[in-house]
Amino acid sequence: MAEVESGETAGEDGGPSNGRRPGEKVRQRGPRRDAADNRDRVLAAAATAVRREGIAVPMATIAADAGVGVGTVYRHFPCREALLNALTHRSFELVLAAATRAAEANADAGEPGVEAVRRFLDRTVEHGGDLVMPMRGGPPALDERTVAVQSAVHAQLRALLQAGVRDGSIRADVTAGDLVIFGALLTERLPHVADWNTAARRVIDVYAAGLAPTAPPLRSTPVVPSPS
Repeated sequence: MAEVESGETAGEDGGPSNGRRPGEKVRQRGPRRDAADNRDRVLAAAATAVRREGIAVPMATIAADAGVGVGTVYRHFPCREALLNALTHRSFELVLAAATRAAEANADAGEPGVEAVRRFLDRTVEHGGDLVMPMRGGPPALDERTVAVQSAVHAQLRALLQAGVRDGSIRADVTAGDLVIFGALLTERLPHVADWNTAARRVIDVYAAGLAPTAPPLRSTPVVPSPS
């Protein structure tokens, strides 16, 4: 009997009802749209739950928050480690996209490099609730694909800083690690600050002012965040 694609109905002879000959192999399509949507909902709910309760949050809690059955969670992520790895990978992809868009927007506008850094930090605040990363208590980045994205983040941040150094808007002693640490701090919403986004952007303005070459010397040597 032919393999029937997702969403395809079988004909009277048991094959697909699309004119293909009986016994003809049918290429499997990718995940159905609803399955992909379920996966996205699970990841979004898991990010919130892990930030709220830690990496030991029950899978059943994540399923309930996502509005799906626990079987759906395990269908996409057969174990907790797989889910946590997916969360870490998703987080680094969000950060990389934020840094890349900031660089592109800055190049299009022809603005000083410090503005690209400001844009990146603004987007970090926007993504804060979705980020589950090693520096914020998330699982280490052990998967090769995730480590590659993490490395790309650091490379893009170095490029943002170097652009600012070249145009004279950023001091030369600031590192990508400095941006990573500050960005991680911005993602931790303080519970008694009513409008965190506004408060965080004010702090970003203060930080950006400190990036100027005319600012006082830094008081310590660079801190290099652990890669895992």
